[in-house]
Parts: sequence; structure tokens; C-alpha cells
Amino acid sequence: MNDTSYHNLIMKHMDHNALMYGWDNITNISLGDQNNTECAQVMIPHELFLTLGLISLVENILVVLAIIKNRNLHSPMYYFICCLAVSDMLVSVSNVVETMFMLLTEHGLLVFTPHMMKHLDNVIDIMICSSVVSSLSFLSTIAADRYITIFYALRYHSIMTTQRAVTVIVIIWLASTISSTLFIVYYTDNAVIVCLVTFFCITLVFTAVLYLHMFVLAHVHSRRIVAFHKSRRQATSMKGAITLTILLGVFIICWGPFFLHLILILTCPRSPYCTCFFSHFNLFLILIICNSLIDPLIYAYRSQELRKTLKELVLCSWCF
Repeated sequence: MNDTSYHNLIMKHMDHNALMYGWDNITNISLGDQNNTECAQVMIPHELFLTLGLISLVENILVVLAIIKNRNLHSPMYYFICCLAVSDMLVSVSNVVETMFMLLTEHGLLVFTPHMMKHLDNVIDIMICSSVVSSLSFLSTIAADRYITIFYALRYHSIMTTQRAVTVIVIIWLASTISSTLFIVYYTDNAVIVCLVTFFCITLVFTAVLYLHMFVLAHVHSRRIVAFHKSRRQATSMKGAITLTILLGVFIICWGPFFLHLILILTCPRSPYCTCFFSHFNLFLILIICNSLIDPLIYAYRSQELRKTLKELVLCSWCF
């Protein structure tokens, strides 16, 4: 995990443009002639990556199973949350698979040819890119769903039907897979990183605008809902909006350093201060994995129905 996968696309891009001479060189560049101090690469044990990846994978599998099992959770919002959990699973699976291969290779239990390693890296890179694009897309979709629930409560079921929700889900997954594949094929082009950063910024702005509008006008709109005896529905909708606000905040905190990393590659790849920032990349990977680990805890904490179903699944699996 430490030197491939998440960083593979970036390093390929940088090597192609002769900006760097590999990850090992990046992490040992001096901060300049002024102080002659080196920025040592932050090393994190493979076992920690593997442990966090396995815990995250189990958590997200439980969330998906809980949503499938409980009919009360069969609604568009929970369908989107289920897909968000699947996106987190892509991160966990890629992390677990790559770390296991690295551990087996280090101990001489598995031998890879360069051709096999290249294909493995490409597959893992596609999974990671798909996870990023789909996660951002589903966060925006959930924000739009909450917006419709709050401001078009009486027409929600006619606007956000199950068929439309499924159509949105299929479109997002197709777009994520196709775009991720293209990103890997054309990794040598600056446009790849520019597109990722631009998509990240656009989706965050779109989601932030929706949430701002929701929270500013929700109080006024709630009076109209109360007049139609829908106060309970309004409270539930706002709770869902708050939950997704927390999810978005966690996503920004965990993925922000990674996207800052991409921005610095475009703006100051040769600067000693930027290369010092690059040396902390393994910490950024831990944050990304932690995002996949924290999300299920947020679902469970904010949804009593989901929490109840998760408890049942855990108890049943324990008894079995």
C-alpha cells in the first residue's frame, strides 16, 4: 500500500513529466540549502493498513446487509447510503488485497513478474478512482435527495421514485467506472489530475450550496409542513440532512490532504516545501482508510433503525 495503489497514478504522471525520480527520491529531498534538514518519509507498518482495511470492510459489509435485510430501510436515501458503503468497500478491498500481496512478496511467499504487477496496479488504481468519483457523486446525490425531501415533501414520492433512484445509481456507477478507466489509460496527461481536482471542487460547492439553502430556509419551511401535519416527516428529513452534513465533513477531512497533494503536484512539484508535504503521503492513506471506517459508525449512530438491524446481524453472526 505504502508505495503503490493510491500513489501509483500520481507517481506515473510525475515520472512521465520528469518532475521527480520516484517515490523514494521524493521522500528524502532536502528542505533547501537554508537548513539542510531532510524530510524523511513517514513509514507505517503494513499490518496497520491491513488491520484497518479489514475492520472497514467488515463494517461496510454489515451496513449493506442491514439495508438489504430491513424493509423499513428500502428507500432512495438508504439505497444511496448503501452505494456509498460500497464505494468505501472499494477502498477497503483494494487496501487489503494490495497489502496482503505486499506482505506475501516481502516474505518470499509470492513472486510477481513486472507485467503482473503492472496489471495489479492498474486494477487497484481503477478501484480507487471509482471509489473517489462514486463517493463524491453519491454524497451530492444524497444532498439533492434531502433537499427534495425538505422543500418538496408533498411531492417527494412522485419526484424520487424507486425507478429513478435505481437509474441514478446505475448512471453513477457506469460514469465512475468509465472515467476511472480513462484516468488510468491517460495517466500521463495533466488533464487527469486537473479533472479529479475540478470534480472534487465542483461537487463540494454543489453540496455546500444545497446544505446552506436547506439549513437557512428549513425553519421557515417547517411551518408550512406543520400546517399539513407533516412535522414528523420534516424532523426526519432534517435529521437525514444533518447526518449527510457530518458525512461530508468527515469526507473533506479525510480526503482533503490527498486532493491538496494533487494540487501541489500541479502547482509546485519542485518546491522543497511541497516535496516535504509529499513525504507524509502514508498518513494521507491512513486518513482515507479511516474515512471508510468512520462512515458506518456515523450511519449507525444517526439511524436508530439501521443501528437496530446492525445489532441483530452482529448477534446472529456471533450465535452462528
